This record gives sequence, C-alpha cells and structure tokens, in this order.
Amino acid sequence: MSSPRPPSAANATPPGPERIDSKAGPNIAVSRRGWLQGTAGTLAGSLASRAGADWSNRPGKARSVIMIFNCGAPSHLDLVDPKPLASDTVRGPFAPIETAVPGLWFTELIPEVAQIANELAVVRTVHHTHGGHNSGMHWSIVGRPYKVDSTLINPAPSDHPSLGTLVGWLAQRDGYSGHVPPYVITPYPHCDSTVYITPGQYGGCLGVRYDPFVLDADPNAKDFRVRNLGLAEGLTPQRFQDRQSLQAGLSSHSRPIVSGLAASHDVFHSRAASMILSGDAARAFDLSKEPDSVRERYGRHSWGQSHLLARRLVEAGVPFVSTVNGRSIIWDTHEDNFNRLQKNLVPPMQRAWVALIQDLKERGLLDSTLVLWIGDFGRTPMINPKAGRDHWPQCYSVVLAGGGLRGGQVIGASDSIGAVPKDRPVTPADIHATIFSALGYSSREMTYQMVDGRPMPLSDGQPIRELL
Repeated sequence: MSSPRPPSAANATPPGPERIDSKAGPNIAVSRRGWLQGTAGTLAGSLASRAGADWSNRPGKARSVIMIFNCGAPSHLDLVDPKPLASDTVRGPFAPIETAVPGLWFTELIPEVAQIANELAVVRTVHHTHGGHNSGMHWSIVGRPYKVDSTLINPAPSDHPSLGTLVGWLAQRDGYSGHVPPYVITPYPHCDSTVYITPGQYGGCLGVRYDPFVLDADPNAKDFRVRNLGLAEGLTPQRFQDRQSLQAGLSSHSRPIVSGLAASHDVFHSRAASMILSGDAARAFDLSKEPDSVRERYGRHSWGQSHLLARRLVEAGVPFVSTVNGRSIIWDTHEDNFNRLQKNLVPPMQRAWVALIQDLKERGLLDSTLVLWIGDFGRTPMINPKAGRDHWPQCYSVVLAGGGLRGGQVIGASDSIGAVPKDRPVTPADIHATIFSALGYSSREMTYQMVDGRPMPLSDGQPIRELL
C-alpha cells in the first residue's frame, strides 16, 4: 500500500534550475513506477560538466551509508546510557552489563550489541530542542530545525534535504551510474501514523529527481517482490527494444516540446529502459538469492529482512540506504516502556543490527560502509506514572560503526540521570558533518541551493574529530 501524499506538497513546485516543472509536485510515496518514470535519469545536466567523474573515487574511506532509524525514539537510558546509581524513579529495572570495551557499559537488554561494542562509537550527548515526532525526526535526519516544532507536518518542495537526500545528490553529481537509485528507504518512510510524513527525506529544494526510492513493502512477506523492475510477463528484451525503436520513430515526426519536463523525460525514459533491460536492480532487491541461514540470522521479520536488503544494496554499490525500524512511531513508549522494550521492540532490533554489523565485517564491507543507528530524540529520565518515558530531545545517544570511523569508544557523557550533556555536547549537524567527512566531503565548504537561491552548506556542524 502506498503512503499517502501529504496535502502540503500536492500542487507546489518551486522554481530553480534543478526543478522539474510538474503539476503533480514531488511524489511523496515514490512508487516503483513513479521512480522509473520520474527519477531514472538523474545524471542529466549535472554530469554534462563532470564527464568521467566517478562516485567511488573520493578521498573518504566510506563508500556507502546505512542509516538504521528507530521511529518514535528509543530510550537511551534503557539501552546504551545506563544510570545504575540514579534513583529508582530514573534508572529503570534493567541492570548494566560490561561490553567488549573496558569501561563501556550497556544494559542487560542488549547483550549481543555489547559483544560487538569494539566496532561501535557511542555518542551520548546528542541534543536538539524539538519534541514533536516529525520535527524531531527532521532535526535528526536533516541536521537542522524545522520551522515549527510539530508532529502534524508533511514534506514540501521547499524542504532542506536530509542526509540521505544529500548523499544521493552528491553521488549523482559525482558520477554514480548504478542501476539502483542512489538513495533507498526500506521498508516504509519515516512518519507519524502513516498520515504525517517526515519532511526532508525526499528531494525537497533539490527537486523530485532526488527523491528516494521507497520500497513501500514488507521484505519479509512471502510474496515479496519489487514491482516494475523487470519486463512484463511475455515481453522479451527484443520486443521491448522494438517498441523503443517504434516510439523513437514516431517521436521524430512530431513537433518537439521545449520545456524542462520534456527534456528530462527523454533522459528518464532512457535510464529506465536501461535499468529494466540490465536486470541489475531486480537482482539487488531479490532476497530469495540469500541462503535461509542468512535470512534467519537477520531475523524473519520486517526489520531483519530490511537490514539484509540494506546489505545487498550496498554490495550493489548504492550510496545511501535508510532502513526504518517500525512503521510509524513504534518506539514511542509513553506507557509500559520496560515491558514493550523487553518483549517486542529490542529483540528484533538487536538481532538485525548485530547481524548487519557482523555480516558487513565478514564480507569485508564494514570499513567502506558507515552504519548509523539513530532516532527522533531520547526519552525522559523520570519514569512517568504509566511506567513510560516521554519525549526528551535535550540529550540522547547515537551509535556509529564502520566507514573508517574509530570504534570502541564513547563520545561525551550525560549527567547523572541522562538529562543533559555533561561534557562534549554534540548536535545532529555534527553527526552529519562527521559522515560527510567519512565520505570525503567538506560539509562547510560544499553547498546546495535553496529554492530562493541561497547557497546552503551540506551541514552547519563540525566533524567529531575523535571518530576520524
């Protein structure tokens, strides 16, 4: 089922050289067919002046990014920043445990994560000021505040682009020519209640050609198959090429349409045809090629199979994959926080996350793949009367691994109850700047253009020097 189109983006198309003049506006649900028709030829224009550029030839060690996003915000106190000396109104029931890194403690909820702590860098002092889910998710994935602090917001063509959008944009600018789109979201987009879709994760001010490819399907389903990535049943490659030739012949006898949309359509059409004929995209998304043992290792659930799909996509050279743990704000534990974490939320998350890190390492991909584990914000230090924790953007934890970053360490420390940064405060923008540095980009020196023509740096943050 496709995600709903936000009303705020229904009929708006801002001006600008990168914008396609379409009455439909950005395709928020980005179906497979929509991507083929509207996003397949993203190399036009920008590559004309960068002939011969190669996305893989950059000074940074990282070649791909996988963002594990936990919609709704997991409790940092109950996972990677335990406070065993705090009062029972703060610390919760989960005991701290040692990890593979001396002096680094997690809680007993994540013993398998603790065993791979030498691969992880835990940043315990991330903070911002937006407590609404969508605005909080926006700040985490865009690195900038949204214009209002609210959950009831949707994407718009004037949005700042997210980390994933910008990585896809940079990849296309620098010569990415893979048959899979450079920015993929699996299984569903960041959102609240599937009605309010998080701004920033689509093309925004860069244009609809930089929208992600949203899987919008459960990769754990028995009949899982990404539609429209291959020829229709009964249609051979030769017949398809014959139809292409016939269409080209007919078009040559018609008056050309001079517009940005028409010019882009020709490139889109050619790229889509090439992708379908090559079969590379369909193979990358085909989880049936994986042994049962590997699929079991990740977990036979949507989160596990999405993480496995992310590994397959980076193997295929995709620069950025966002794998979303839970449709809507499943980590929003205002009530019964501890039981929900222990019984439902943590087990699939832990299994998929650990399997991904270990699998990437075993395949020699971890050094070139940066894995980011993140959410909207943290949860309140004080446990509420419903045995839950509420929204807390003042301090939360983000975990990074791979991509040439230095693992086995903690960056910063929160105070005695995990309420505010005690030392080394870090912003989401700093996280983004670090990732851009790992990819080989200077986030302050490189800019994109907003719809009003203003140049905007990739990130306003400073790279975390301890990680690089």
